[in-house]
Amino acid sequence: MPEKSLEEYKKKRNFQQTSEPAGDEKMDARKKNQFVIQKHDAGNLHYDFRLQVGGVLASWAVPKGPSADPSEKRLAMRTEDHPLSYGNFEGVIPQGEYGAGTVLIWDRGRFRNLREEKEEKDMEASLEDGKVEVWLEGEKLQGGYVLIRTGKDNGQERWLLKKMKDEKADARRNPISTEPKSVQSGKTMGEIRKT
Repeated sequence: MPEKSLEEYKKKRNFQQTSEPAGDEKMDARKKNQFVIQKHDAGNLHYDFRLQVGGVLASWAVPKGPSADPSEKRLAMRTEDHPLSYGNFEGVIPQGEYGAGTVLIWDRGRFRNLREEKEEKDMEASLEDGKVEVWLEGEKLQGGYVLIRTGKDNGQERWLLKKMKDEKADARRNPISTEPKSVQSGKTMGEIRKT
C-alpha cells in the first residue's frame, strides 16, 4: 500500500527543488498511530490534518483548523497520502512547487482508533467506509475527533472534522488563535519564513 499510495505525492513534487521528504524511508514498526497537524500558508492558510494509516500519512486540508468545541463542524478536504517522514517537515516550499508556502508543525502526538475498539474496524476500513474516529494525545489537542465523508467536489473527497463530546472538549478554548507556535521548533510562521 505505501508505494502505490505515494505515487500521487511524488508526481506533484520536484525533489531537486523542494526540501520536502521524498518518502523513500521504511516504516518503523515501533512508531505506530502517529498524527501531525501542520499549519500551511500556501496562498490560503489551512491546517493539514494527518493520521498514520498503513505506512503513510492519510491527509486532509482543514481551512479553519481543528476546534476544541463539539458544536463546530470543520470542512476537511481529502488530499494525497504523504510519507511518514512528512510528519517532521517544517520549512518553506519554494515558489513554483506544489503547495508553495510556509509549513509549521502545529501539533503532533499519537492516536487511538476508537472504531477498532468498538467495532473492530481498522483504519483502512474506516477510511474506506467514510467514518474515522480517533482519540488524539497531542501537545495541543486531546480527546475524541471524528472525520465523516460527506461527498465530492470536482473529484476530491469532502469530509467534516468534529470534536467529540468528552472530558477534553472545551467550547471556550480556541487553540488555533491562542497557540500559534510550532511544537517542534517553537517558531512562528513568520520566523520559519525568514529561515
